[in-house]
Amino acid sequence: MSLRERIRGVLGFPVTPFRQDLSLDLDALARNVDEMAGYPFCALVAAGGTGEVYSLTPREVEDVVRVTVEAAAGRMPVVAGTGFNGPLGADIARRAEKAGAEIILALPPYYSNAPFEGLIAYYQEIGAASGLPLMVYSRDWAVFTPGMVARMADRVPTLTFWKDGQGDSRKYQRIMHTVGDRLAWLGGLGDDCVPAYFAVGVQAYTSSISNIAPRLSLELAEAGMARDFARLDGLMAKYVHPLYALRERAKGYEVAVMKAAMEISGRPAGPVRPPLCNCTAKDIADLRQLLEVYEADFALKVGKTFSPAGM
Repeated sequence: MSLRERIRGVLGFPVTPFRQDLSLDLDALARNVDEMAGYPFCALVAAGGTGEVYSLTPREVEDVVRVTVEAAAGRMPVVAGTGFNGPLGADIARRAEKAGAEIILALPPYYSNAPFEGLIAYYQEIGAASGLPLMVYSRDWAVFTPGMVARMADRVPTLTFWKDGQGDSRKYQRIMHTVGDRLAWLGGLGDDCVPAYFAVGVQAYTSSISNIAPRLSLELAEAGMARDFARLDGLMAKYVHPLYALRERAKGYEVAVMKAAMEISGRPAGPVRPPLCNCTAKDIADLRQLLEVYEADFALKVGKTFSPAGM
């Protein structure tokens, strides 16, 4: 089976743990990845958005990818995040390939008003930097029409995967219809978009919930791929929507809430790096209450001592 065909179901999305002084905690990362790789994810994403790639140096990204590859130990491929600009993105892609990654995930460039020709040049430079297939993450200001995606598929030879982060299922369906099987289609905005993503026909999605409840991530994908929307509705209502309501309370909480949830459930994650901010005491109390719902069904062990002061 080709690498493209293997990316079906759920891509786990491990956070990047930091110590209290905001230095990398690679030992914690190795433990977390080893646990996650015990579940049948189709891949793990190292130093992606949830992995705070934009707060890392190129050397730190390389270290995170290397440790993730070592801890995964061949159980699944590792996708490595990159971005920033052409030269930095290409440098990180080369480092990631050397560290053992099998796919490069290109986040949008730092400049939010780039013309389309400039964006193509950006992805071409990153794509040409390694011999690995390229996954473009269309999020934030990296917005594309169906025609733009088709032209990018023509002009970026390594482009293999398209990861949507816009959440516009109507447009995404048109993009998929226009470009067809030239690319593999993934959902990337969040676990809360699983019903819409699988309804339009993605083959996999990236899950931050994989950090705290791997079995829930896999159940969501299983129901989505079977188009069992009655089952999906129940999972979304009980577990996903309440968590995402917490994540929406402040900018950057998509990472801070997941790190706090990991700490509450006994998994090392540490604080977030600026410009993100950690959760408030009130939000952590509400998160703990929600995780008690997860505890019975997904074998979480909700701790009783964690507080934001510990971050």
